[in-house]
Amino acid sequence: MSILIFEDSVVSQLAPITTARAACCITVGSYHLLDLLKLSEQPLVASARPFLRPLLAMDFADLQLVGDERLPPDRGPQLVLNARLVPSIKSLEIVRQILDSDQSGIVWDGDQVAAIALPNWTWESLGANPGGSIEPLLLAAHEMPSLDYPLKLMSFPHEVIAANLEVIQDSLRHRIDSGRYKQHADGVFMAPGARLGEFVITESAEGPILIDEDASVGPYTLLQGPIYIGPKSRILEHAAIKDAVSLSHTTKIGGEVEASVVEPYTNKQHHGFLGHSYLGSWINLGAGTCNSDLKNTYGTVNMEYPNGKAATGMQFLGCVMGDYSKTAINTGIFTGKVIGVCSMMYGFVTSNVPSFVNYARLFGQMTTLPPEVMIATQQRMFSRRKVEQRPCDMQLLHDMFRLTQRERDLFGDALGF
Repeated sequence: MSILIFEDSVVSQLAPITTARAACCITVGSYHLLDLLKLSEQPLVASARPFLRPLLAMDFADLQLVGDERLPPDRGPQLVLNARLVPSIKSLEIVRQILDSDQSGIVWDGDQVAAIALPNWTWESLGANPGGSIEPLLLAAHEMPSLDYPLKLMSFPHEVIAANLEVIQDSLRHRIDSGRYKQHADGVFMAPGARLGEFVITESAEGPILIDEDASVGPYTLLQGPIYIGPKSRILEHAAIKDAVSLSHTTKIGGEVEASVVEPYTNKQHHGFLGHSYLGSWINLGAGTCNSDLKNTYGTVNMEYPNGKAATGMQFLGCVMGDYSKTAINTGIFTGKVIGVCSMMYGFVTSNVPSFVNYARLFGQMTTLPPEVMIATQQRMFSRRKVEQRPCDMQLLHDMFRLTQRERDLFGDALGF
């Protein structure tokens, strides 16, 4: 038995979150989908966009890819899951229910395919599709009977932030139940090697506080649950971390952070506010960087995406920032802004920011940032963290520059070359 995780065409709507990562690697409530599916104890196979395949092969040794010669050609997956599935404990429970049943059919989330149970597919037929796409097989599967399971997909970046708020309580309780954490104080759980500084205030009435292996919290800090602090992360002195914050491994966080997701190797170590936001990996926020997560009218936030506006129904919604982007000191990011990958921001961010640009629009300056500059920057960042810069990491920057050209084109004459 095996599980196939696939990316469909809607994954592009999750950009910039999915520009540098597979959809199954989006962190929500301390887990991403691959984390949870490993708990099913079934072999995992992925069908992802071609430019991400080398990264997945290097970063997840136990994950096979469609087209892998190790897959038996005459067999196929027992269960097919959309990579945009919300990585929640509820989703994991439903996956186990489907695996235990002998039903064959399709699970819908609205008009989108969330899962397919017992499809009549072989690994040979999957690998034969151009670029590894399974879209033709998905269309053919629409004739299968519908199965009634409440699986939920994420289709836009703001839905990742909303999902984090919804699932983090269950995810943290699941971690606590694993027995890996020792209770340090009421509602405060620490893994081996975790450290708490002096005069730390913890408030767990609204949810637990989990500090994972080798993570540290500096003195005079406020921790207000639910919070997850990932392995090797550092919370700096005088920080305030509160209300559904999920920090992945090796992050460095200071200032005030509320209801946000921060992916691995991202730094926000200085004073400034980050609220109801999503930060990708290898981001650095300069000292004094703040974002707004509430309109002056107190109304709900509408997001502007390449395909048009989306009504979020959310009153509190900050920013979405793609991997490798940076802000200068005292940068101010307006409510509900989407910032692409590999961009540098200065001053006030009053509009969405395309990928690979130097953005100082308030000063009348916005220019393209070549991938060669980002490769040199990547090398310096990786070296500081003792991370090897691999050929696939450098190639990713070239691929992302090519794939995001339309973002820059939309700015037209406003963007100087």
